Amino acid sequence: MSDMMKVSSNPHVRSSVTTSNIMMWVVIALLPTAGFGIYNFGIDALIVLVLSVASTVLTEYIYEKLMKKKITIGDFSAVVTGLLLGLNLPCTVPWWLPIIGGIFAILVVKMVFGGLGQNFMNPALGARCFLVISFPRLMTNFVTDVYTSATPLQSLKNGEAVNILDMIVGKTAGTIGETSMIAIVIGACILIMLGIIDLRIPGTYIVTFVIFITIFGGRGLNGAYISAHLAGGGLMLGAFFMATDYVTSPITNKGKYVYGIILGLLTGIFRIFGSSAEGVSYAIIISNLLVPLIEKYTWPLPFGEKKKKEAKKA
Repeated sequence: MSDMMKVSSNPHVRSSVTTSNIMMWVVIALLPTAGFGIYNFGIDALIVLVLSVASTVLTEYIYEKLMKKKITIGDFSAVVTGLLLGLNLPCTVPWWLPIIGGIFAILVVKMVFGGLGQNFMNPALGARCFLVISFPRLMTNFVTDVYTSATPLQSLKNGEAVNILDMIVGKTAGTIGETSMIAIVIGACILIMLGIIDLRIPGTYIVTFVIFITIFGGRGLNGAYISAHLAGGGLMLGAFFMATDYVTSPITNKGKYVYGIILGLLTGIFRIFGSSAEGVSYAIIISNLLVPLIEKYTWPLPFGEKKKKEAKKA
C-alpha cells in the first residue's frame, strides 16, 4: 500500500498559463496597431484609446466593488476590451463616446451575464455595433486634417480606384486600428508564435471571404481587388484579434472551421450586397450567437458512444 501512487483531486492537468498572461500578450500584440494608429491620426487617437481603456477598467472595478465581488481588473481582460473598442473607433469621435462604449461593453455585454467567460458576444464589438446604431453619423465620420476623402472600402464600393500600397501600410482614412495591415499582421504573428491563437479560425475566415468575393464580387480572380478588400476595413483586425476570442468562439476543431466559413460568408454578403462598405463587426457578433449551435453539432462523441447509437438503431 505504501508504494501506491497518491492521486489528488481534479484537475490533474495544470498549466502555468493564466488568463492574465494571455490577456497581457494580447495587449502587447495590439501595441503595433495602436502605435501606428496614434502615428497616423495624432493626439486625437491617443485620447480615444486612453478614454476607452479607462472607461472599461473603471466600469468593471466599480461594478465589482458595488456588487461585492472579487476585483478582476488584474486579469487585463477589461484592458483588452477597451483597447479593441478604441481601435474600432474613428479618431474624430467626441470624448464622451468611447466612455459610453466602454461602459456598455463591460456592464451590458460582459458583467450582466456573469463576467469573463459568460459573455455571449465579443464585448468590444457589441459596444461598437451599439454605437454605430445609436450614433451613426459620429461613427462614420472619418474626415481629419490629413484625410478628407472616403475610406478605401467605400471608394472601392463606389467603383473608384484605391491605392493598395497605402492601404497595406496604413496611410488611409478609417478607424484608429484598422488602417495598417502590416501592424495588424505583426501583432497576429506574435500571438500565433506564442500559441495563443491558431490559424484555423482566421485562415478559414479569410479563405472563405476571398472565395466569396471572387465569385460574387464581379471582378473574378482580380488580385488588386481582393488585396484591397483584405487590407481595407476591419477584416484583418477582426479575423486575428476578435473572431479568435476564447469565450465567444468554438473550442472544437471542426467547429472552428465551420465558424470561420460562416464569418467569411457573412462578411462577403455584407460587403458585396449590403448598403455599407463594411460588415466585419456584424458578421462576428452574429457568428458569436451561433457558437452554441456550432459546438452542439461538432462536439466529438465519447469513446464507444457511436457503437451504442448504431446498436440502438439496429
